[in-house]
Amino acid sequence: MELHQTDSSKANSEAPVVHYLHQTWEMASQLRASDIHFEPFESFYRVRLRIDGVLQEITPPPFEYKDQIASRIKVLARLDIAEKRLPQDGRMNVGLQNLQRLNLRVSTLPTLFGEKLVVRVLSANLTHLNLDHLGYGHSEKQRLLEALQKPHGMILVTGPTGSGKSQSLYACLHLLNRPEINIATVEDPSEIQLPGINQVNVKDKIGLNFATALRAFLRQDPDVLMVGEIRDHDTADIAMKAAQTGHLVLSTLHTQDAPSAIIRLRNMGVATYNLASSISLICAQRLVRRLCLHCKKPMTASSNLLQDLGFRSLTKWPIDTPRFFSAQGCNQCHKGYWGRIGLFQVMPITPALQNLILQDASRNALAGQAELEGISSLRHAGLLQAAMGVTSIAEVIANTEAASCH
Repeated sequence: MELHQTDSSKANSEAPVVHYLHQTWEMASQLRASDIHFEPFESFYRVRLRIDGVLQEITPPPFEYKDQIASRIKVLARLDIAEKRLPQDGRMNVGLQNLQRLNLRVSTLPTLFGEKLVVRVLSANLTHLNLDHLGYGHSEKQRLLEALQKPHGMILVTGPTGSGKSQSLYACLHLLNRPEINIATVEDPSEIQLPGINQVNVKDKIGLNFATALRAFLRQDPDVLMVGEIRDHDTADIAMKAAQTGHLVLSTLHTQDAPSAIIRLRNMGVATYNLASSISLICAQRLVRRLCLHCKKPMTASSNLLQDLGFRSLTKWPIDTPRFFSAQGCNQCHKGYWGRIGLFQVMPITPALQNLILQDASRNALAGQAELEGISSLRHAGLLQAAMGVTSIAEVIANTEAASCH
């Protein structure tokens, strides 16, 4: 009888935690949050949602619930609740009131005052895996599709963490996913499950890293390989050789723009002749917030301002009447913005760029040649979106580095 009373008491104490977490999942879904942060500090507990790339605080639970929240999430994610000294990663699915389910990825981190948990909300909606939905313009989309139609070569997507690289890769895989094509991916970890594609998660503890998985893939008659990220020379070397021997290889790098990817790989020790002969296309990208349609306010952008931002010629707009807007804020949006759109610099490796790569050309020389070939910089792509009233100049400045524009 005593055991039963203890169980009942435990269930009653956990009920508020379960209720709070359920409310948090519902709120994250309604506000389209990409991440949920549970953060313990010495005298308070903070919970934040990342909405359109910006963290925003929500009402936290009572401070004394912090350990119970961590334990509850770890149980759902099938993590070791007794291990609080080392980081852990897991996954879980939770149900919502509308009968939908959220696919969540959990990361724990021991801090001075308890375990911080970051829960990433993963979209399982394959209708979003569309290049038009992501924001690719017509010319950028055509360059990418031409590279995807080649039987071999490497396509690299570059940008910082949180710039939408995985979404672009999944959109490409979604296009390539046909019964006659053998596709394999190695990721850390996989974010979206794609039926018909063989997906492998990295497990460094047992020696299953990107390079090991790639070697195994090449023994299984693949047509298309996707490597979540090129982090070291071994992975880069195997991926390059795969791209040279009849395989289409997709991967990511952390660089500021497309030309910088060449320099990054060169610094990893990849031979220039391998770079020149393997890479078909490099796509750099960023995500910027969309202006709210209900409250955005027209603004005047002077010629001097646009020229300072990189536009040397204001007569080459691909739109008839540039119209700029600023963010205001209303009850329909988050501080003047709602949703995000991608900015893209899609750079095919042409014969001229191949020659520069073989000559160990600098990043500026590569960027100059790309500009001569009509490849827009990320800043230029952002200003075009601003000129169409999609985003603001302030948002473009915050997310792109100054670069020459057409």
